[in-house]
Amino acid sequence: MTDRRRVRHPAGSGQPHAAYLADRPTVAVIGGGIAGLSAATALAERGVAVHLFEREQYLGGRVGGWTETAPDGSHLTMNRGFHAFFRQYYNLRNVLRRVDPELSMFTPLDDYPLVDGEGRRDTFRGLPRTPPLNAMAFALRSPTFRVRDLIRIDAKAAAPLASVSVPETYWQLDDSDAESFLRDINFPTAAQHLAFEVFSRSFFTRPDGLSAAELATMFHIYFLGSSEGLVFDVAAENFDIALWKPLERYLQRHGADIRTGAAVTAVGNDDAGRFLVTAESGDTVGCDGVVLATEVPALQRIIAGSPGLGDGQWRAAIADLGTAAPFLVRRLWLDRPVDADRPAFLGTGGLPPLDNISVLERYEREAAEWVDQHGGSVVELHAYSITEDSPELRKALDSRLYELFPETADARVVHQVTLCRNDCPRLAPGDFAGRPGVRTPENGLVLAGDGIRIDLPVALMERAATTGLSAANALLERFGVRGHDIFTVPVRGRSAVLRHFAERVEGRVWT
Repeated sequence: MTDRRRVRHPAGSGQPHAAYLADRPTVAVIGGGIAGLSAATALAERGVAVHLFEREQYLGGRVGGWTETAPDGSHLTMNRGFHAFFRQYYNLRNVLRRVDPELSMFTPLDDYPLVDGEGRRDTFRGLPRTPPLNAMAFALRSPTFRVRDLIRIDAKAAAPLASVSVPETYWQLDDSDAESFLRDINFPTAAQHLAFEVFSRSFFTRPDGLSAAELATMFHIYFLGSSEGLVFDVAAENFDIALWKPLERYLQRHGADIRTGAAVTAVGNDDAGRFLVTAESGDTVGCDGVVLATEVPALQRIIAGSPGLGDGQWRAAIADLGTAAPFLVRRLWLDRPVDADRPAFLGTGGLPPLDNISVLERYEREAAEWVDQHGGSVVELHAYSITEDSPELRKALDSRLYELFPETADARVVHQVTLCRNDCPRLAPGDFAGRPGVRTPENGLVLAGDGIRIDLPVALMERAATTGLSAANALLERFGVRGHDIFTVPVRGRSAVLRHFAERVEGRVWT
């Protein structure tokens, strides 16, 4: 919250607490990931009775954490892989400030090195934080970006990067894919691997399958639209310990009923016209409002099992949602350490199938404790946008590890866990117009999640948190209770000079 030009989107007015109402409203929040937890927090704080349903045995959704048992019987922490908590994630960080105002559950990583197949290396260390100097400094010191490359860039085609405006940018660029967009602006191919593919990988997809509007918006969020910088924080402990168990206790202190291992199968209406939420166990809860905050496949299953919800057009939009290609996370507990100069996180380009390597003991307490006891290292390999898990893919990932960190080639794998998942939202060209938003045709039913549309410059975990807060605000408004302010980076390009330049070369003006 250091950027003085961040934007406050004020909440609606109303009673300060549900205790001022004649009857205390009840809401079922379905999904205990970031979106559902954000919504539950916003509702419970205003005195709404919250019933939170989560299919898994742990909270956090795709940022959840759990315990694995090693062959020797010891317990090892596990999650679905590295997540960067950027300083621009105002709403997510504000939710977490409920349990720790100082956010001491995080530790900063001051660099995010990237290396390509030819050994060229980019770094975000020491960049100026003021746009557009940050982007210029990154480009000019990059080994893949030369001055003549800057001269060759098509200024007219590249203008949308300098003048992002949400949601207008989606109407302008969403029908194009990111790869074609970068080709059309003559962005150097080598630099694409290191400078822009990092954004598409964040969406677990390749540039040819990612909306160009998402790419431009990400560039705005992290470079030209914010002075928070590209440094980020990581959780200092496994996600369940650092983030979600403390937030679970906070919610329980506010009266929330939290049910893990409780998958919801349907949402209907009871005889009194209230919502009736049915779990797989057969348990039912009557409520005045529902937040559907699941990943796409679960959302589609629930809607398919709830034939009375919404109208045909809305139900078709839910059915048309897709998921990104599968991704793989491979965590290895090794019997010898990686070299001391290895970064905590290394992104890669042009080294398929590997997309990044993490060295967990550099930042996570549980991994560091394991290393202290065993003298090895805990490394994690990611492969995004794959076809399927296979022994050949795992072998290829390990080979890339040995290539980049040769000291691991002779290490013995003490324990390993490989996860392959296919539940991240698809953000493909042309998806934006039909993507359902937070509000639905069903009064009292709202959606939340990183695959749900919200016309603000947010993405990834921050989109999940922001839609969760927006969903809670929509219900609080319906109940007559005051909502919660939402914060974002500026909704349009912050540099008047760049906006003016873009408008001139494109021959248009946006207000």
